[in-house]
Amino acid sequence: MMRNIRELIWHCTATPEGREVSVSEIDRWHRERGWDGIGYHVVVHLDGSMSFGRPISKVGAHVYGHNKGTIGYVYVGGLDDKGRPKDTRTEAQKATMIRLSEQAKQFYGVQKISGHRDYAAKACPCFDASAEYAWITKN
Repeated sequence: MMRNIRELIWHCTATPEGREVSVSEIDRWHRERGWDGIGYHVVVHLDGSMSFGRPISKVGAHVYGHNKGTIGYVYVGGLDDKGRPKDTRTEAQKATMIRLSEQAKQFYGVQKISGHRDYAAKACPCFDASAEYAWITKN
């Protein structure tokens, strides 16, 4: 049975610019926090390719208090070489993120696209996803 998904929430891995991260690495980080595996549904890699994490049919573990009715997607990056928040998205990541956001509206009926920072005192995803992707859910 498919979940009722109303919103896509974007995240960053909070890793240094240019450092690739695998699904298995994120899965390990999240298990170390006591979660039952990777909390994100999709990971967007530096080259624009994507990997699946947690099954879409399963509630995510990506925004405390906002996991039911949402899907969580993450792009690799988000920090500069000194560990400060920075929009490190590659052009390939940006293109994939637009495509995935459009597909989330088409396939799941997403009515809102936001960023983790809209729900927590965090820089994540290091850009204003709500503003950048507002046009997708307006149509």
